[in-house]
Amino acid sequence: MKKHMKAAVLFETGKPLKLISNIKVPALTAGQVRVEILYSGLCHSQLMEVKGGRGEDKYLPHLLGHEGVGYVTEVGEGVTKVAVGDKVIIGWIKGQGLDAPGGKYPHEDYLINSGSATTLTEQSIVAENRLVKLPEGFPEKLAVLLGCALPTGLGLVFNELKPLPNKTIAVFGLGGIGLSALLAAKLSQPTKLIAIDVNPDKLALAKQLGATHCINSLEVDPVTEIYRLTEQQGVDYSLEAGGTTQTIEQAFESVRDGGGQCIFASHPSDDLKIQLEPHAFHRGKSIRGSWGGGAQPDKDIPLFADMYFEGRLNLEPLISKEYTLDEINEAIDDLDNKKIVRALIKVTQR
Repeated sequence: MKKHMKAAVLFETGKPLKLISNIKVPALTAGQVRVEILYSGLCHSQLMEVKGGRGEDKYLPHLLGHEGVGYVTEVGEGVTKVAVGDKVIIGWIKGQGLDAPGGKYPHEDYLINSGSATTLTEQSIVAENRLVKLPEGFPEKLAVLLGCALPTGLGLVFNELKPLPNKTIAVFGLGGIGLSALLAAKLSQPTKLIAIDVNPDKLALAKQLGATHCINSLEVDPVTEIYRLTEQQGVDYSLEAGGTTQTIEQAFESVRDGGGQCIFASHPSDDLKIQLEPHAFHRGKSIRGSWGGGAQPDKDIPLFADMYFEGRLNLEPLISKEYTLDEINEAIDDLDNKKIVRALIKVTQR
């Protein structure tokens, strides 16, 4: 078993990650599992952490990443859910099993902190309840999506919104979560499925995945265009994953009076506030945030995998580009500049 590893480490917010080699991997404590990471995903949560968008970071230096796939190399005391040799999905949403802290990795004269699930590292100490066995036959490269993008995006629709058929739905923001939500929304057979983004390539992909209408919000006001498309009624449902206060506000404005529902999954910087028209609530509009799409990983991940096997979810287009761990800062920049939907980080190869 390897005693040292390479990892991407955040030392200072607003600065690139540093690739550090020869980090010592500590012994496991109760409830912890050692996982060798094969692939990691990358989402806007990592951008928020790197930029310091969550306020003061009290845990620097620390590891990053919360969606990945790998295989178990060691289990700590009390762990029964997985065994050595199992391929597993790592995600941030708590599931069944022991809830354990992340590892503290010694390096030179300091410790590198980590949460209960990290993936931008060759090896990771993960809490048992952040792991789910990889469904047999599910592609490893797509499995990273099962750690965050799919549970959140699909969960927004299946667990929380639960749209009725023959309704109108708008999806704001076409990253991994937004496109996952769009795939799920399509299955409810809406009369109109409207995709909103600023990137023409993402809008073209949304069209390919089932959107009936696409709106580039850099070219037209999306709320005005949605009302035009719905004969000035507004949509029945809106799903927001755009990552800004403006997209949350627009998603709320776009739903109809008398029962229109908006759910948002993004989390802008902590210092920002959303502004909503108070009277809209009297007219029957509603809005609520989502914590991971209300997903229960141990129940939902096998269901989502079955939907993929049945051909109901076209997931391959959600992975935009593959990078190595050494290229992590390039991947972060591409995601920040909206060049990609989801980055796939190849960490190790078994």
